[in-house]
Amino acid sequence: MTVHFIGAGPGAADLITVRGRDLIARCPVCLYAGSLVPKALLAYCPPQARIVDTAPMSLDEIEAEFVSAEQSGRDVARLHSGDLAVFSALAEQLRRLERHNIPYTLTPGVPAFAAAAAALGRELTVPELAQSVVLTRVGGRASRMPETERLGAFAATRATLAIHLAVHAIDRIAAELVPFYGAACPVAVVVRASWPDQRIISGTLGDIVERLAAEPVERTAMVLVGPALAAENFRDSALYDADYQRRFREIQR
Repeated sequence: MTVHFIGAGPGAADLITVRGRDLIARCPVCLYAGSLVPKALLAYCPPQARIVDTAPMSLDEIEAEFVSAEQSGRDVARLHSGDLAVFSALAEQLRRLERHNIPYTLTPGVPAFAAAAAALGRELTVPELAQSVVLTRVGGRASRMPETERLGAFAATRATLAIHLAVHAIDRIAAELVPFYGAACPVAVVVRASWPDQRIISGTLGDIVERLAAEPVERTAMVLVGPALAAENFRDSALYDADYQRRFREIQR
């Protein structure tokens, strides 16, 4: 018996890996985060599978489902939205499985920030303008941010910021970032990236608060900030430059 944690992707049911889809199809138990994972993925579950929406459940209740499946020898497909590596509440579940000596696997998924960039039709790293992407959030009821991880500290690098779970604090975000990026710095709020009702509110640090007031967003939104979002007159990457010598090109010649 094994618990298979699967990144279910950002929303669109076809943005799941082949491995993730195949694992769902062979597991007689499926636990999924109902508020964030598309129900269309449940169509891959085998007939008579036990399907449990974990959205209203506590960690203790989820742990009990794992233990019950282990006792009956049934594999579990555990679906999380986006990718498992960030903001997935994965670590505490793995800790409990380890206490019970229950084996598990991790299958990555398409992360929300990648889906948001695709919706915008933008690359988040642009030559000589931004070569780093910071995945972060703001403190809230669920957990506080470490003292060393402040938006201002990240903004000082002028990297592209992908701010999760933070649209409710857009006024605070704008106020903290303007001193580093300037009021004209582009901002995009991508709501429910890749879902059928996806929408994009674009603006600048100077006007994004006003724009969101006109188009209220409650949750499930990614806030992207940085000059790469509106880059135009930048240098081409050297990767495909005719004079750039690299190993594979030399072999082909």
